[in-house]
Amino acid sequence: MSRIGKKPISLPAGVRVSLEPKMVAVAGPLGQLTKPVPVGIGVQVEDGTVLVTRDSDSNAAKALHGLARSIIANMVRGVTEGFKETVLLEGVGYRAQVQGNKVQLSVGYSKPVILQTPAGVRVEAETTGRLVVSGIDKETVGQFVANLKAVRPMSRYGYKDGRGKGIRLARETVRFKQRKVGV
Repeated sequence: MSRIGKKPISLPAGVRVSLEPKMVAVAGPLGQLTKPVPVGIGVQVEDGTVLVTRDSDSNAAKALHGLARSIIANMVRGVTEGFKETVLLEGVGYRAQVQGNKVQLSVGYSKPVILQTPAGVRVEAETTGRLVVSGIDKETVGQFVANLKAVRPMSRYGYKDGRGKGIRLARETVRFKQRKVGV
């Protein structure tokens, strides 16, 4: 039995879970999310908790059991608290500007890179080198942050003052490699 899959999900006050054929909808104070339920996985709502069950003991069903439970738990957390990631731009002259639903990055290329923010994701520029990405869907927030990081991945080699340059998360620690030393 999956350890994660068999844990019940407690529903905070103000959160409603509705079950449709092959779909789960979670509504809360911050919004509403809908996700499909994998084949062979059952979802039950009883007494303020959500239970996820599986039909068989195959390896695929075991894997999907824990996954489905985690997705539903993230949906419940998203509509109550939301998700937030802080992105840092490190490098001389690296900066970001938010213009409506677009993010303009100046990260050492000849032209600025412009990214469209997906629906349901909010981006705020705290400073020119610090962005806060927030939203209720963990998957969309995470994918947009990954797209931001892919514009200029963090360099593993330090430069003059000993730090690398690129785009990284504030919670990440980057292990730098030794620079080549003169012969």
